[in-house]
Amino acid sequence: MMPLTIAAAADVAENVRSFELAHANGAELPPFTPGSHVKVQTPSGAVRKYSLCNAASERDRYIITVKRDAAGQGGSMSLVDSAAVGDVLPTSVPDNAFALNEFARSFIFIAGGIGITPIMSMIRSLEDAAPWKLYYLTRSAQSTAFIDELSVPELRGRVTIHHDHGDVAQSFDLWPVLERPSSAHIYCCGPRGLMESVRDMAGHWPHSNVHFESFDGAGPPRLDDRPFSVRLAKTAQTFEVPIGKTILEVLRAGGCTIASSCESGTCGTCRTGLLAGEADHRDMVLMPEEMDTQIMVCVSRAKSAELVLDL
Repeated sequence: MMPLTIAAAADVAENVRSFELAHANGAELPPFTPGSHVKVQTPSGAVRKYSLCNAASERDRYIITVKRDAAGQGGSMSLVDSAAVGDVLPTSVPDNAFALNEFARSFIFIAGGIGITPIMSMIRSLEDAAPWKLYYLTRSAQSTAFIDELSVPELRGRVTIHHDHGDVAQSFDLWPVLERPSSAHIYCCGPRGLMESVRDMAGHWPHSNVHFESFDGAGPPRLDDRPFSVRLAKTAQTFEVPIGKTILEVLRAGGCTIASSCESGTCGTCRTGLLAGEADHRDMVLMPEEMDTQIMVCVSRAKSAELVLDL
């Protein structure tokens, strides 16, 4: 973790605040690519992931934008309420689980609420390098981060901003956008419901052209969650996975080394072979034909009493 200083801070929407992080001595920061995120230790002590939303060409600063979540565990609230210019925030080197495809000829960006943050970095980095369109769905103008920047005349025709005012009947219809597959790459970041809707509507698109990003992790326990066991075929070890813990967390605590990145079921890094048992798939990556033999251990659970993994 690098000890970065808050060089500037500003409110960019209702309960949404941006922070500019830099080395106190002005030294260059490790490079990043559009869609990257960093882990930040918040004033509460909690470590949270935040997307970088400035252009990837900038080497002197990282900009994160944080929505104050009163229903969360306190990390975002401590940043928005307590962090001030001059404070030091331990920050990781950037990682990217939502990278732009360098060979894509055009892009469709779909953002819901604070999901606009990684897409802002993409837009700022792309500029006019490739055609793109943005569909940005929020509740109200007051809650829409970057609304002034995205409403300039130069972006008319590229950017659609829609407010539903919390009324499902006023939701934006994305079907006309996704009805006809093309060579464009879709990048979607936002609430789980939006991503699942986009996944369903884009089911007839090439799978490699549709990309998701989420920082919700496994989310809160569901009413039908139950404990289960995981057996590793190669070592015969068995682990119990309780309610509220992921397979990934339990295996790591048991000394297993498993690659991961997003830890929200959207990047596919933790894909693991499933040899037996019935999984409760909660990722945004696997195709239906893969679900009997693969599992994303960062978010998915079990419907059967035991899963046997190819580990």
